[in-house]
Amino acid sequence: MAAGYLEILRARHAARLLVGTLVGRLPNATAAIALVLFVRADGGTYSLAGVLAAVYGVANAVGQPVLGRLVDLYGQPRVQLPAAVLSALSMTVFAFSGTDPLPLAYAAVAAAGLFTPPLEGGLRALWPSVLRREDQVHTAYAMDAVAQEVMFTVGPLLVTLCVSLWSERAALLVLNGLGVLGALSVVVSAPSRAWRSQPREAHWLGALRAPGLLALLAAFLFVGMALGSIAVASMSYADDHGGDVVYGWLMAAVGLGALAGGTVYGAREWAGPPERRLRVVVGLLAVCYLPLMLMPGAVAMVLLTVVAGVFLAPAIACAFVIVDRHAPRGTVTEAFSWLVTTFTVGASVGTGLAGSVVQAGGALWGFAVPGVAGAVSLLVLLATGRVLAAPAGGGVVAASSENDPNRAAEPRFSSGDQA
Repeated sequence: MAAGYLEILRARHAARLLVGTLVGRLPNATAAIALVLFVRADGGTYSLAGVLAAVYGVANAVGQPVLGRLVDLYGQPRVQLPAAVLSALSMTVFAFSGTDPLPLAYAAVAAAGLFTPPLEGGLRALWPSVLRREDQVHTAYAMDAVAQEVMFTVGPLLVTLCVSLWSERAALLVLNGLGVLGALSVVVSAPSRAWRSQPREAHWLGALRAPGLLALLAAFLFVGMALGSIAVASMSYADDHGGDVVYGWLMAAVGLGALAGGTVYGAREWAGPPERRLRVVVGLLAVCYLPLMLMPGAVAMVLLTVVAGVFLAPAIACAFVIVDRHAPRGTVTEAFSWLVTTFTVGASVGTGLAGSVVQAGGALWGFAVPGVAGAVSLLVLLATGRVLAAPAGGGVVAASSENDPNRAAEPRFSSGDQA
């Protein structure tokens, strides 16, 4: 199982790019949890915490594809690092101003989300230039999804550790400082400095002119809603079952389950089209959310949350391959950024929705939200099966200039004019 991952990590620059991207994404990955804890410590309600988290997510959703398109046009260093610095400075303003005055809090949180650098999409654009074989790139996508779950496992624990050692304000400041360092590590690397996008057709829709990509994004909106709703429902549950420590373990358990599922998924090659495989994985994901409504004791609840996360990383890894098959030429960073955006919007909507549901009906109904959202995602995939069918001529080895600044032919996978 480890051999394929070790082969990827031994490739020059691969480990540095992966670790730098993960560290750079810590502020975004922990924003919902850190904001909920900070607002509650500042005297705010669950509803206010949910709304602020939603504001961050919506602003992030707007910024990711815009910054992704700028990366495709101007390269990674000119966009990623300035964006990371602006995002960190905005969250620093919020950390010191708090929720009063409220307009400043909304503005600072919105700016922090808007300027979050598209490191995730940028990494996936870099993989074909670092890894020369199609099977290696697919393994890297799976490893990428697995590594994210390590971050989602460690991230909540880092937040609660910072809160325990210092304060909720310190958690915001430390995580955003680490984010800037991670972005810096990526953009000064040789692959990031050398990367250039393919020539692109001028079109105001950019990557969104691909129907298959739109169908995938619609489905992942609801996957994001499921994940976002768990964060708020778990906070309400933890208040009656051990407080912040239990909450941190519940959030880490989702990442631990996804880590296990993604590790197994990425360790083997899968037959058949990824679109069909994604339908199966999302269906299993929805089913595994339902036992959370049992709300047993803390230990059993952590175990159920691990199970709930098992199929998350496989679903994300499948989506990466589908994005690559459908993204129009010259829009690879933007296309991956749209997936991040859609997932973030869904998570933010789920957080806001679950906040209101928990306020009205308690944690039980909050845990009903992810199961319903997962079922809707599956219905979207079933309804758009024909649109999601793989583009004709996909998966062939062809010359491409997507990751070669000298425009030299190199072996990599391509789908005609697909990125």
